[in-house]
Amino acid sequence: MTDKDNLLIEDFFKQAAQQQIEDNGFTARVMKSLPESQQEKAHRLSLLWTVFCVVLSVALFFVFGGLETLKAGIMVVLQTVFTSLSVFLTTAPTTEVPLNPVVLLLVAAFVLIYLPYRTYRKLSGAL
Repeated sequence: MTDKDNLLIEDFFKQAAQQQIEDNGFTARVMKSLPESQQEKAHRLSLLWTVFCVVLSVALFFVFGGLETLKAGIMVVLQTVFTSLSVFLTTAPTTEVPLNPVVLLLVAAFVLIYLPYRTYRKLSGAL
């Protein structure tokens, strides 16, 4: 083949690539009539199973008194934290290292408030 033939073939395919054929919804009708693939079935079943498990978990949580247990657990954790903080603040002046309780409370507030907030922001930005 000559260069002229190559140019003619390239020109022909360029013109063919620029043509638009109206399908009047033919593609959508064909896609609807195709049988469902195994992957789509598996995805749908996975979604249904997830919804079922979430609903069952929430129902069992309330049936077996999970709310009261959660409240009690949070109260135990808060009491433990405040007791530990109280013991630390009362015994801190007896240590050899001078500690300022105001600075200590500011550091505790930083650790308990700012660091979880910053972690949440990083994680939400990553998603």
